[in-house]
Amino acid sequence: MLELQTEEYLPLIAETELSDDDIILEITELKKKLKDELLILGHHYQHDDIIRFADVTGDSLALAKEAAKITKPYIIFCGVHFMAETADMLTSNSQQVILPDLRAGCSMADMAKDSDIEECWDFLTASTTEKIIPITYINCTASLKAFVGKNSGAICTSSNARKVIEWAFKEGQKLLFFPDQHLGRNTCFEMGVPLSEMVLYDPRKFNGGLTSEQIKKAKVILWYGYCSVHQGFTVSQIENVRKDHPNMKVIVHPECNFEVVRASDLNGSTSYIIDEITKAPSGSEFAVATEINLVNRLAQKFTDKKIISLSPYQCLCTTMYRVRPRWLLSAMRAIALKKPINVIKVSPDITKYSILALDRMMNI
Repeated sequence: MLELQTEEYLPLIAETELSDDDIILEITELKKKLKDELLILGHHYQHDDIIRFADVTGDSLALAKEAAKITKPYIIFCGVHFMAETADMLTSNSQQVILPDLRAGCSMADMAKDSDIEECWDFLTASTTEKIIPITYINCTASLKAFVGKNSGAICTSSNARKVIEWAFKEGQKLLFFPDQHLGRNTCFEMGVPLSEMVLYDPRKFNGGLTSEQIKKAKVILWYGYCSVHQGFTVSQIENVRKDHPNMKVIVHPECNFEVVRASDLNGSTSYIIDEITKAPSGSEFAVATEINLVNRLAQKFTDKKIISLSPYQCLCTTMYRVRPRWLLSAMRAIALKKPINVIKVSPDITKYSILALDRMMNI
């Protein structure tokens, strides 16, 4: 639930108002001026012109938890909307979380709408007497985190999905996993659940394209959503890498499709990918299937290793790319004037149940 504080004082910085160099210079000066009031968080997928100003970099949950540790009144989250929502829920009422561009959404999160999830839940619970535990990937809106909290479920990340799913199967007989089908399928398969016991619910079809009999037989119901960046990687790309670079390891994110994950050498979360490359000996070679800004940053950092993108094409998260230096500067100017813009505020009721789902995850 995004809310924009509407107090008007200045427009967004026009493309012609300042040069890129002027913008970088002013951000640098304002960051020094606001050092006691402002924390800037930068997601791994942000481009370098944003990361250079981040006080902390990381994945979405790690950044939100960092925000919860500090008492500074302003937090600029250079990421996408669901990340800023999580940060708002974990920080105090006296703090304000700001998204530099309110258009910075997430296509995967947008594939799971409240009304569609509710309709799915009604159909599933009417189709079986077995207990279904809803698990949502953290890449979703705060209202769907609250839905999970209300219905005895939990949130997961790509790092802890297996542990959370193991917990879910102790709590119930079936699992509804949303919004990312690939993380759910890959994780459950690695846990020993055969593909024959997983079904895909597509909200664009009547009853998700499923029958009540299919629901009764299934152990895992996967939502149809996906990450447009990670779904773009292919097995043919892996085959090409193996032909051209026989010593190169292929490491992929579990948001990639089933066939790509099965064909890879290693798969894991963003933090897992970073850790594996960091601890690898000098001379190691990696083809990485994740967002291009992170891949390029790893290649620049570890010059003693050969690191390339698995895909020959630009694997850019376009919604992350909406956070540009000029929008960061607009947000910082507003803070300097004590008139913050693009403030993200989640309602108390949604926060209550979302935190319940987050707490379940943290306790697993």
